Amino acid sequence: MSDPIRSEALQSQYLTVNLGHEEYGIDILAVREIRGWTPVTRIPQAPHYVLGVLNLRGAIVPVIDMRLRFGLPREDYGATTVTVIITVAGRNFGVVVDAVSDVLDVTADAIRPVPDMGTTVDTEYLKGLTSAGERMVLLLDVDKLLQPQDAQMLEAVLPAASDVKAVA
Repeated sequence: MSDPIRSEALQSQYLTVNLGHEEYGIDILAVREIRGWTPVTRIPQAPHYVLGVLNLRGAIVPVIDMRLRFGLPREDYGATTVTVIITVAGRNFGVVVDAVSDVLDVTADAIRPVPDMGTTVDTEYLKGLTSAGERMVLLLDVDKLLQPQDAQMLEAVLPAASDVKAVA
C-alpha cells in the first residue's frame, strides 16, 4: 500500500461545533442530522444539562445542552444555535451547541493527547486535540457525553414522555 493511500485510510472526519470561544469536533460517523434549535419537552428530575426530549419523526430523543454539560454559563439560543443529533451505542440523542462550523479531515497522526491542565471542559469527554490552521479543535468522545446513570434515568422516563406533546 502506498503512503498516500495509507494516510487516507487513517483519516477521519469531524463536524466542528462552537461552544463559547472554543471549537470541538464530533466524529462525523456519529452525526445523524443537524437541526435548527426548536423548543423541547422538559423531563422532571432530569440532570440540569438534559433540556428535555424532542419528537424526531416519531422517535423520542433526549436533548443535552453542551454548555451546561461542560459547566459553561448558559446563553440565550440564537439564530446560529443548533441541535446536532448523534448516535451513541445505538441510541440517538441531541446536543445543543452555539453553532456548527465545518467538516474537518483529520489524520490519525495529527491527533494529540489531551494535556493534563485546566480547560473549561473536563478532559474525560475528550479523546484528543488537533490543529486546524491557527486554531485548536478539541475532539469529543461522544460515548462519554451521556453517563450510564443518565441513560438509565432517561430510559425509565422516555416511555411516559412519548405521550407528552412538545410546547413551542
